[in-house]
Amino acid sequence: MESIATASREMGDEQVKNDALQIIGIECRSKREMPSLYPQAKGILYALKEKGIDMAIASRSPTSDIAKTFIDKLSLKPMFVAQEIFSSWTHKTDHFQRIHTRTGIPFNSILFFDDEDRNIQSVSKMGVTSILVDNGVNLGALRQGLTEFSQNASRSEKNKQRWLKYSQNPNSSKKKDED
Repeated sequence: MESIATASREMGDEQVKNDALQIIGIECRSKREMPSLYPQAKGILYALKEKGIDMAIASRSPTSDIAKTFIDKLSLKPMFVAQEIFSSWTHKTDHFQRIHTRTGIPFNSILFFDDEDRNIQSVSKMGVTSILVDNGVNLGALRQGLTEFSQNASRSEKNKQRWLKYSQNPNSSKKKDED
């Protein structure tokens, strides 16, 4: 029985080792590497740039210097109006505050893609249309993002129209009280 437990523990240790090596390989990359993007990402970036859409990076990385080097190596730096790339301790909401301060773009005019649900949740509360992606931004995620962004903009405009109508007629609440 002891040999079964030992074999099971060794297999578990081997799996942990393999998982750790994979994590180390992802997190501790070298500036000498040549990075790559997800298959459709670069084409989407170029299309957005061609349409005159401002883009920014909001990234949390334990190796922010390497992330910045990778952006340079991919010749993407000029595509972005802001790059908020910081160490792991920062929050995405901090990144968006800085992007807003730097660009003046309102939160409800931003479409955000991220692979972490906690980031999607926190940034959505700021009024940013946020899309969860598992394997990078692709055409399906872009389509979903633009659809949700359009729906959010439409709701926002309807609310704005209601507010303007109400604020221009100060007696509107009085009429309701009298009815």
